[in-house]
Amino acid sequence: MLPLLLDSLPTGNPPSPPPPPPHQMARAKTVSKCITETAEGSHVGVEVHASSDLRLLDHTTGLSTSVTKTLPKVLSCYDSSSFASLANWSQRRSEFEASAYLRDDRLDIECVVTVMKEPRVSQTKSSPKVAVPPSDIAAHLGKLLESKEAAHVTYYVGEDTFAEHKVVHAMRSPVFKAELFGPMREAGAQVLPIKDMQPDVFKALLHFIYTDSLSIIDDLVGDDRGEMIRHLLMAADRYAMERLKLICESDLCENLNVQTVAATLALADQHHCASLRDACIEFMSSSSMDDIVATQGFVDLKTNCPSVLVDAFVNMSMLNKRIEFLKF
Repeated sequence: MLPLLLDSLPTGNPPSPPPPPPHQMARAKTVSKCITETAEGSHVGVEVHASSDLRLLDHTTGLSTSVTKTLPKVLSCYDSSSFASLANWSQRRSEFEASAYLRDDRLDIECVVTVMKEPRVSQTKSSPKVAVPPSDIAAHLGKLLESKEAAHVTYYVGEDTFAEHKVVHAMRSPVFKAELFGPMREAGAQVLPIKDMQPDVFKALLHFIYTDSLSIIDDLVGDDRGEMIRHLLMAADRYAMERLKLICESDLCENLNVQTVAATLALADQHHCASLRDACIEFMSSSSMDDIVATQGFVDLKTNCPSVLVDAFVNMSMLNKRIEFLKF
């Protein structure tokens, strides 16, 4: 058991105790020295963090009750301060003498000492950080597309030919996979015709298949870019390339105008692009219908897809009613 300095037990509300006499100061040093030696062996000058919990023993139940605690403090063998004290705890003398803590003029006090020790973990050196470059697989596949090295199949698109890699195409498109490796493929066929597609559109499609980007059409602007995006959306739908389809759909949504919105609406309906369709209807509802009706796209929409136009007008009417309601 650790020898501890315990001030005399007060009753009522006693005045502040005087400084401890020299012999108690010596006992306090013994307390601190004992704790530091217990925590760290017999090292001279060692400081430790420790806290205490003074508890009174109930002679009836044999259980102890905490009456005062001290917060963790730094102790050393040279510390002369009081480590554990009952000075801040008081109880009426009559109540205390009648309690189960005092039996036959005997008072048992427990002091629980907790020493906070530093974890014994050896100091480790931080590992050197290695700069990892971004993924360059798209660049490598782009070089493979340009080099045509180890090409397995040749596509005929109009008057142009494209020597490509079956595995890459099958990986990117379930339709290409079925055509190149499925049960319906022509035995030994190494040449495949691509119908109803322009060579420059197929070239842009190949670039996306290998690099997952449309940087090949970055130099296109205005109507030329819009026309290419529409054709790529049709190609993406044809070959079940959902990511490319969504990229094209997003691009068309951001670049709607009076001259193309009707044609884009027909395209959205034909290829099941719900978000693009809604964007077209919202654009038409907030634009001059006279300007839209005057376009060739609207004439084609009215002739070839009258049901789409009727549905668009119904949705525009509902949208305008909601807007008027919100304004009200």
